[in-house]
Amino acid sequence: MTISSSLNASVAGLSANATRLSAISDNIANSGTFGYKRAEIDFESLVLAQFGGRYTAGGVTTNSQRLIDQNSSLVNTSNPTDLAVGGRGFLPVSLISDVEGGDGAPQMLLTTTGSFRPDSNGRLVTASGLVLMGWPANADQTIPQFSRDTADGLQPVQISANQLSGEPTTKVDLGLNLPATETETGASGDTLELSVEYFDNLGKSENILFTFTPTVPATGSSNEWTVTLTDTAQPGVTIGEYTLQFEDSRTAGGRLQSVTDVSGGPYDPVTGSFIVNVAGGPMEIEIGAIGGNTGLTQLSDSFAPLQINKDGSPVGNLISAEVDPNGFVFATFDSGITRVIYQIPLVDVPNPNGMTSLAQQTYLPSTDSGTFFLWDAGTGPTGEVVSFAREESATYVAGELTSMIQTQRAYSSNARVIQTVDEILQETTNLV
Repeated sequence: MTISSSLNASVAGLSANATRLSAISDNIANSGTFGYKRAEIDFESLVLAQFGGRYTAGGVTTNSQRLIDQNSSLVNTSNPTDLAVGGRGFLPVSLISDVEGGDGAPQMLLTTTGSFRPDSNGRLVTASGLVLMGWPANADQTIPQFSRDTADGLQPVQISANQLSGEPTTKVDLGLNLPATETETGASGDTLELSVEYFDNLGKSENILFTFTPTVPATGSSNEWTVTLTDTAQPGVTIGEYTLQFEDSRTAGGRLQSVTDVSGGPYDPVTGSFIVNVAGGPMEIEIGAIGGNTGLTQLSDSFAPLQINKDGSPVGNLISAEVDPNGFVFATFDSGITRVIYQIPLVDVPNPNGMTSLAQQTYLPSTDSGTFFLWDAGTGPTGEVVSFAREESATYVAGELTSMIQTQRAYSSNARVIQTVDEILQETTNLV
């Protein structure tokens, strides 16, 4: 029995070391694979019950695991949608075949890095067919409230080259100087005009025409102007009219003293603005607060538009997209604007090493890993999303080669034990 157990233990040793060698070969083969997590084989002894004072060899068994929680170093790339996770967490992805299958929601897989590039439909896909998943943004660039313990809200991140975007103008800041000489006795009383472009709800260019009419007094100076606003989208319609009175004191000369509403929205002396209704909706016009030194002034003899600021933009074509550390996908258009179009969450599980390992460096949550939760990148236990980067393989080649030498010696030693047992059994046979 003792001789036979020695033979069985050595056979188990051969099998265990062969298993370890398989893991080592897999690790070395993937030393250049981005995002690869090394496999590790642990040996555990088998102890059999002892009877009659005789020792019986039990042998050895193996346990394998993939060290998914081990992060590797990041390397820089030139592609803005090459992504990696800087710290804890995983990028949500799905198989392109699963997305195009249309049979329910695609299954969420997890990975730590990927080189994502737009396919023919604009979806960010790796060369191996993994589609990046994220939450789509609303029209106002906010992200809706999605459930964090389910992948139901995730959609393929799509960046189409023919994607267009425009932003309507909702506010105009007017900074200009009106000539004080035009409100003096004997002035011409000619109107002064200023046209300010804005963009409507469809990205079309329109204009608001500001017409400034001075009040010319019989004697002295009135320091008073009437401004009327018309909209090119509404021909013949006055959308606002206001009477402007300016200071002529030594300390506040040329600054707004009062604004009287004739038509249009009421003037707010604190914010220095009023609201008028253009064809597409309300628009805020800021002309400066009472007594302030910005906005409208009345000084000297020149009509000088000093500064005109406005929001909104014309329709533009998408030219690039980038992902920030918080996982927000920003689309940049040739009109100069950027918009948030998706947010990529980072997925975390209590025990990453308990996940099921699949091909293409992807993982699937399991009962051993615990339930997953979708975090905003950079919050909770998760790290950041790093663009222009890939995660290197976790294989340390020198360490694997050292383990290979040890495994080879152990395998040879077990084979030697089998040879020795064979010789002993041969001697026993010769006794007959």
